[in-house]
Amino acid sequence: MPLPDHLMSTSFYKLSGSGNDFVMLDGREHQLADWSQDRIAEVCARGTGIGADGFVVLEPGSIPDSVRFNFYNSDGSRAPMCGNGALCATRLAGELQMAPKAGMTLQTDAGDYRTAWASDNGSKASIWLEDAIPSDRDGGIALNDAEDSVFFMTVGVPHLVLKVKDVDLVDVLSRGRELRHHASVMPLGSNVNFVSGSPESGWKMRTYERGVEDETLACGTGAVASVAVLASVIGSTDEPIVVQTRSGLELKVAGQIDSGGSAWLRNPVLTGNAKIVFSGSFGEI
Repeated sequence: MPLPDHLMSTSFYKLSGSGNDFVMLDGREHQLADWSQDRIAEVCARGTGIGADGFVVLEPGSIPDSVRFNFYNSDGSRAPMCGNGALCATRLAGELQMAPKAGMTLQTDAGDYRTAWASDNGSKASIWLEDAIPSDRDGGIALNDAEDSVFFMTVGVPHLVLKVKDVDLVDVLSRGRELRHHASVMPLGSNVNFVSGSPESGWKMRTYERGVEDETLACGTGAVASVAVLASVIGSTDEPIVVQTRSGLELKVAGQIDSGGSAWLRNPVLTGNAKIVFSGSFGEI
């Protein structure tokens, strides 16, 4: 169906954060209320829409040097936070001069976060997050022979993290869907991250993402959650932990590893790619 004239002229931006892709809008050009859940889902649909893991509307923030980050999953449901979406939002907000690219406050439903886009380093952006504190509240999740442990935590959004023997052998779609709807994480459900590797060989992660209801190529907050779970294996380090995503691109997580304290990863900083793929105008949806 054709869009109203005032939306036909609205530009959109397609961004990719380490393999997570997003349709993003400048909220100064239109009203957030114009976008229903069904219309967002149609835009994000692959094959019949633009195609994206998420939909974002950026608006002026309520404090100096801030941007309001309105995030929706690809099914049109609103979510409080998205790590790679936040990195991409920081890049776009800097390009659109909505806030200083060297440092801004991203206001999300999960809270306010300091972010920055290193314009002298290509497409890299960073976000400073709250302490990542895993809980062994597994709610009776039974592990199979390929799984070593499971932990639950919230990094803006909920995550189940499973340390497995080899992420390449995991049936992410089947096992992820099962755990995403497990009784222990309902009624809202959870993202499910599978991680494997070693300090010597490196770490690989795969993700089943709620709201997308499929495997996605990356997960920013999931990388932070995974490093928190791996803290006791990694041990103390001054270097960022590199997590390889399904896209083949890397997410870096820095912070103070504290496996013996109340927080397993203190003051985490997530750094990843935030690439502007293309821009355009809406036609028919």
